Amino acid sequence: MFSFREVLAAIQSYGKAHQFIIHNKLWKWILLPGIIYCLLFIAGIYFVWSYSGEFVEYLFGLLPLRVWIQDLESSWVSFVFILLAFCIRMILLLLYFSYFKYLFLILGSPLFAYLSEKTEAILQYREFPFNIREFLKDMVRGIKMSFRNMVYQTICLALLFLLSFIPILGWITPLVGFFVEAYFYGFSMMDYSCERHRMNMRQSIAFIKEHRGMALGNGTVFYLFMFIPFIGWALAPSYAVIAATIHLQDKRLL
Repeated sequence: MFSFREVLAAIQSYGKAHQFIIHNKLWKWILLPGIIYCLLFIAGIYFVWSYSGEFVEYLFGLLPLRVWIQDLESSWVSFVFILLAFCIRMILLLLYFSYFKYLFLILGSPLFAYLSEKTEAILQYREFPFNIREFLKDMVRGIKMSFRNMVYQTICLALLFLLSFIPILGWITPLVGFFVEAYFYGFSMMDYSCERHRMNMRQSIAFIKEHRGMALGNGTVFYLFMFIPFIGWALAPSYAVIAATIHLQDKRLL
């Protein structure tokens, strides 16, 4: 289980992150990854939506569906298959939305690690010496953690998909799926601080599991940001990193 207080505190840390960014004039570190995130996200949506149509056409072409529909000459059957094609494209788009964040975490790992480090340096009135070897090592570890979270999230969502076919229980699976994704994203945001304090992957995983409420709260706000087109997409990644770093510093857990 998780602590509701930790969830609430993680949500409130976004307000502290906003004040921190304004006070320390960090907008260039917010806007740079934000604009890149927006451009990649929009380009990905266009790519997935465009090519999903070709994928559906190819899929239907492998089956004798098209000939069968033409033989029936039924507008209702045609409508059903048009709706089915649309649903398949929407599912592919939702899968993209779910997994894009891991691609961006991998690509933006150096920048997010630096932003977390800079936040802690300002909070503690100190500087962290730059070491290229440690930097590369941390970057590789961040990529491994992203892949690990992606695999675990996939397993959880696959189980939820099976549960969705159970009457009544299936009604809540979309909400549970949302919180599962939020948890794993908040997990990644917290890991930047754990990484900097020289926790290995096993120690970091155990620590975040112990404070899973923080990860859930952080990731939940990130997803709410994603419902705000453009502005939310641009601000969500960096705000999530800074909020997680501030929260851990406030609690003095590291």
